[in-house]
Amino acid sequence: MSTYKYKIYDINYVVDGDLNSGKEIIIILNGIMMSSKSWEIFVKPFTKDNVLIRYDMFDQGETSKLDYDYTQEIQVELLKHLLDHLKVKKVNIVGISYGASIALQFAAKYENYINKMVVANVVSKTSKWLKAIGDGWNSVASTRDGLAYYNISIPYIYSPQFYTKNINWMEERKEFLIPLFSNPVFLDAMVRLTKSAETHDVEKDLKMIKVKTLIISSDEDFLTPVFEQKHLHSKLQNSNLVIIPECGHASMYEKPELFTSLVLGFINNIQEELIV
Repeated sequence: MSTYKYKIYDINYVVDGDLNSGKEIIIILNGIMMSSKSWEIFVKPFTKDNVLIRYDMFDQGETSKLDYDYTQEIQVELLKHLLDHLKVKKVNIVGISYGASIALQFAAKYENYINKMVVANVVSKTSKWLKAIGDGWNSVASTRDGLAYYNISIPYIYSPQFYTKNINWMEERKEFLIPLFSNPVFLDAMVRLTKSAETHDVEKDLKMIKVKTLIISSDEDFLTPVFEQKHLHSKLQNSNLVIIPECGHASMYEKPELFTSLVLGFINNIQEELIV
């Protein structure tokens, strides 16, 4: 892990591989509750033919916590600053959920940095319905009740089959997460992150984004339903849509092999488009 200063803040990141190797560079943008450590199981396959950058956004992992409310624009500017700090001029962006929202906003503003983009389980605009879910999370966060916060958030991230089939793993996760979900520092950071997601809206920008994009959807995603990704696909002129069956919002955890295959197959495919 490495740290550098952005303004007065400490930014945590890790580079797996040599940025000067000539290989494709992939940067991963975390989901809202994630950190750079959440992707450990993906490092080996992702770095076989690529260089991987992982980092923590503001209020995530080891990066500085903020003490004020903000919009997601601050995360967009952080991503640009990190790439400039690392002297990366072209990158493949992979984002899921919250991170995919940042990816779309980054593409709308700094598309020249992007080679290809993968966005999973994302919406083009935070709806009143999705905001209401976030408001529920934040209301429970104010109680400092870790079990209650777990129960209002985690079960809805997974598909019912996965949760039931992997109940022992889920119970182990619960035991691990409840202390974290009872921590005021973590909860306050989650409230700020959730509030910032309310500002996500790239509707008017979609027609201007031309970067090659793979949209990953899950047919049992109860937070960002399939119709949202279908809408995104209809607006992004250079996009492909894949819908993963029997899968919930956390597609990378429920279907890690398939998620990896989709991401790497898309980014590392050098075949030119066939003209029929």
